[in-house]
Amino acid sequence: MSNDLSAAGAASPSMLQFSLKDKVILVTGATGVLGEAFVRAIAEAGGTVVLLGRNAAVAKERTDLLVSQGYKAGYRVCDVLNQEALETVAEKVLSEYGAIHGLVNGAGGNKPGAVIMPDQDLFSLDVPALQEVFNLNLFGTVLPSMVFGKHIAAAGGGSIVNISSIAAQQVLTRVLGYSLAKGAVDNFTRWMSVELALRKYNNTRVNAIAPGFFLAEQNRKLLLNDDGTLTPRGQAVISNTPYGRFGNPNELTGALVWLLSDASAFVTGEIIRVDGGFGAWSGV
Repeated sequence: MSNDLSAAGAASPSMLQFSLKDKVILVTGATGVLGEAFVRAIAEAGGTVVLLGRNAAVAKERTDLLVSQGYKAGYRVCDVLNQEALETVAEKVLSEYGAIHGLVNGAGGNKPGAVIMPDQDLFSLDVPALQEVFNLNLFGTVLPSMVFGKHIAAAGGGSIVNISSIAAQQVLTRVLGYSLAKGAVDNFTRWMSVELALRKYNNTRVNAIAPGFFLAEQNRKLLLNDDGTLTPRGQAVISNTPYGRFGNPNELTGALVWLLSDASAFVTGEIIRVDGGFGAWSGV
């Protein structure tokens, strides 16, 4: 009996389950603050990472840096709301690498018009701005999942990781459009995971990470003053986060690599919160 257990352990060392070696993983929103941490973590875990974004200069710079350090990386410029462009990217990636094994839907964001400020008339919404934010965050997740997901399934399965938000789980004042969209991303994550499993694509998983408060382009002005001090909103966030600080983008990558790797092979339809305890605390 002990020999059998030893043999089984030798055949599947636990740390190797977290390796992304031989996996080709696409990351949308790869030119953003969180995207930078995502692509480096994937590369360091042994994966071949393909950066997708609209900023060609940043995508090239980050790719070149990774390659110069001995990692496997490439990039493609595209808009996640352009299905034809996504299809073209899929063809090129398949031609170059032979398969797609994973997708991180990191593209998203907010805009001032979709934020309802305290002195603003609650009933005079900027509907076009709300729709723009909703489309970017939801359909910027749905379209890549559909375009690249079919190739992930064709490769024998893999992992799709969506980026949600604490705003999908708790009411955050002001950020209406963003909250609506991320709530829909959570619903899509669960729906897609179930559909894939019921249709016997059992090796193709869909999960999401829900970050708490991490400083990025979309929220910096809401949380920090120009001199770097906390705004009243930023102070409220820190006061209601048991860890007493904002998150570091690198603190999202453990959950990301786990969800992309074989270590989470029986995990699907889950929303993993990474928020320093913000969502767990009542404030009392």
